[in-house]
Amino acid sequence: MIIVRSPLRLSLAGGGTDIPSYYREHEGFLISAAIDKYVYVTLHHAFTSELVVKYSKLERVASVDAIEHPVVREAIKMLNVDWQGLEINYMADIPAGTELGSASSFTTSLLKALHVYNRKIVHPHELAQLACEIEIERLGEPIGKQDQYIAAYGGITCFRFHKDDRVESWPAPISQEVCHNLEDSLAMFFTGYSPQARLILEEQNEKIRQADDETLNNLHYVKELGLRSLEALQGGYLNEFGKLLDDHWQHKKRRSKAITNSKIDEWYELAIMNGATGGKLIGAGGGGFLLFHANDKARLRRAMLRSGLREVRFRFDFEGTKVLAE
Repeated sequence: MIIVRSPLRLSLAGGGTDIPSYYREHEGFLISAAIDKYVYVTLHHAFTSELVVKYSKLERVASVDAIEHPVVREAIKMLNVDWQGLEINYMADIPAGTELGSASSFTTSLLKALHVYNRKIVHPHELAQLACEIEIERLGEPIGKQDQYIAAYGGITCFRFHKDDRVESWPAPISQEVCHNLEDSLAMFFTGYSPQARLILEEQNEKIRQADDETLNNLHYVKELGLRSLEALQGGYLNEFGKLLDDHWQHKKRRSKAITNSKIDEWYELAIMNGATGGKLIGAGGGGFLLFHANDKARLRRAMLRSGLREVRFRFDFEGTKVLAE
């Protein structure tokens, strides 16, 4: 039995600049953090000639091309896996569709597990590259590269996306004390599933390809916010970081009318009135999780829970995609 897990993630600053249509012309920069909520993949070799894939569906197939799950199909093809008798299972601490990068965490977990199955070693950078090739190049998903890389690396990590598709990564240079204080001052609340995420990403991609000035200037500014956020974190200025989160959110909302709605705006204002220095919606928009920075997290928590939102408590993950058993 092979068991692999990959962490989910929070985009802390610069989100949206990791989309190929943007960074191939302008370069991108963001800061992302892995959290201790995970996607798990297990591989087991059974006494059968079929390939079994278990997720929200159960597939039993006699050929790779018959696999309905696109990531499983492409990963097995890419790595030339001897699939007969293989059973693949998927589990997650938080369901898909909640905008914490679970799809890419599944891809990195699966690829890592298949490398172990093939008795091969894969570096986190290569693992992320392979996940991006499957999701963006082979399957044509309108997504960026943040999720694959932070799932592979873990930690609080800076990423620079170069015009030639190179991705540079390094741990955010913040002290252990600041890291603990940041962890203690962040709170995350679930607003609901996000059926709009793909449409929002497709709309943004199209605007970038058309060189829409408003969208490009928005992303240029968000990239600058990412660099300023790094300076704030490096200096331990967490209140400033919270204000930058708010600035990021105000600009993110302008990229698409579908990113927010009246209820999300109401919750956001409630948080600001109850001690949050700033926050933003994680992911593409339309639902998912609201993330806030607050000095008085207890006050914020009481207000949000009274409004009907559910908090998901977390710590940072510094291990990235990891083999738990083999």
